[in-house]
Amino acid sequence: MSLLNDALRAAEQRQNRPEVAGAYTGQAPAKGRGGFWLWAMLLLLVAGLFAATVYWFQVQDASEPTPVVAAATPAPEPERVSEPVAALKDVQPAPEPEPEPEPEPEPQVARTPESPAPASHKKTVSGQPEKTRPVKVEEAPVASVKQVRETPESIDLRVSRELAALLRSGDTREAEQKLRELATIQPAIASREVFARQMLIQGMPGRALVWLPESVARADAGVRLLRARALHAGGDLSGAVATLEQAVPPAGQNMEYRVTLATLLQQAGRSTEAARHWSVLIAQDDSRAAWWVGLGIALETGGELAGAVRAYGQAAQLPGLSPSLAHYVRDRLKTLQAG
Repeated sequence: MSLLNDALRAAEQRQNRPEVAGAYTGQAPAKGRGGFWLWAMLLLLVAGLFAATVYWFQVQDASEPTPVVAAATPAPEPERVSEPVAALKDVQPAPEPEPEPEPEPEPQVARTPESPAPASHKKTVSGQPEKTRPVKVEEAPVASVKQVRETPESIDLRVSRELAALLRSGDTREAEQKLRELATIQPAIASREVFARQMLIQGMPGRALVWLPESVARADAGVRLLRARALHAGGDLSGAVATLEQAVPPAGQNMEYRVTLATLLQQAGRSTEAARHWSVLIAQDDSRAAWWVGLGIALETGGELAGAVRAYGQAAQLPGLSPSLAHYVRDRLKTLQAG
């Protein structure tokens, strides 16, 4: 559009020239008439160019949207509000608190001496009722598990295990001291047996007998058996047999006790009694080859040779004999059968 304004301005300037004004008044010389037509043609040409330019701009305006220049149309400035006013706009009016409903009267409950009194509503300084917090009922402390008191037997068993550990480690003195402390307050049967058995293994029957007195042995078969072995190891065969014969337990309860008694009776020359105890044992279990050998020896010593051959023959057919005892059985069979 600036080009169009420039062309119009130039045309107006040309029309205001003195030559043009003289042409209209008829005062120009005859030579100036040709110049008029020349200027008229130029005006027509300018007008045509102007029209063409206008047409071209109209076509461009119709085909392309006119870009909007941000700088040409400045946005209206936002209304400035002072800070106190803006703060007031952002603050919403606080709603007035609704009055709380009056609490309903609590039902009257008959209270026992154990039940606590109901808590009453307290009022704050502002006059508003304060909600009562639930009273935390303290739970009764859980009773701790009562420790089971050890019986004398359980104490004896525990100490006997401690003694066994000390004896395995070679601390005989400490083990004996523990046994001494326990024996002052109870019989300590299991602990006595553990210590005395280890003393017999170590070849100290006298030290074993210290903890196997006759007063204790009378009440327990295990202590009597250890006492009899300690007496026999010390050379007191009659004392050992007398100790075992005090109260012989049933064969099914303590077979070791009866085997020891039968063997010592045989050594003491009491073959018939020895044979009787071997027979009781075989009646309980006839698969023990050593028991058949014991019976054969007792019968042979007592003069019952036929019975001895049968006993030796039965022992030879069973497994479990040591090489030396197996050789003894074969030799006795050969001798007796050759008879």
